[in-house]
Amino acid sequence: MSLKPEQKHAKKIFDLLKDEYPVVKSALNFDNPFQLLIATILSAQCTDERVNIVTQSLFKKYKGSKDFIKVTSAELEKDIFSTGFYRQKAKSLKQCCEVLEKDFSGKVPADFESLNKLPGVGRKTASVVAGNAFGIPAIAVDTHVKRLSNLLGFIDSSDPEKIEIKLKELLPEEDWINSSHYLAAHGRKICIARKPHCLKCVLGDVCPGFNPDNK
Repeated sequence: MSLKPEQKHAKKIFDLLKDEYPVVKSALNFDNPFQLLIATILSAQCTDERVNIVTQSLFKKYKGSKDFIKVTSAELEKDIFSTGFYRQKAKSLKQCCEVLEKDFSGKVPADFESLNKLPGVGRKTASVVAGNAFGIPAIAVDTHVKRLSNLLGFIDSSDPEKIEIKLKELLPEEDWINSSHYLAAHGRKICIARKPHCLKCVLGDVCPGFNPDNK
């Protein structure tokens, strides 16, 4: 099956990124699907680095969904305060854990649709958990994926769902999970929003946004 021009463009870019970042994984630290679910909910409007600092102690205190349910909102808010939007996140965590207990015996469901219906969980969080915890082909569209997808000419849209659909059209299913990691890694290291290092970028020859003035 021959590739369309836009698929060939995407393949060139991701082949280069695969060589540049041979080992990629989620930037969030977790030991099981439940921890990844909690960490991803906390990561909204917060850096992964900050979330990892918070969850280091959080996961020692809260082992499962029942622990989040029984704790007071005030105490939970204090424990996650530094991740920002702590009141809404505490509410989402408690509601999510209540549904986990009620409908899934305290276990994180291993299918996208069930994940996407959990309180506090949108497509991005569902995709992160589905892909990284269960190996279900999914593409999580975070700020890096959104920005680089536009910059690299994959799409002209700020709509995460449209970006997700487009990337799935461009990439083979076996690349879906890691595609987010490749773009995130490159966004953090080289293609930095405020000051991209274009002259150091392996994508210079294939990037529509290449700017030789950026060092």
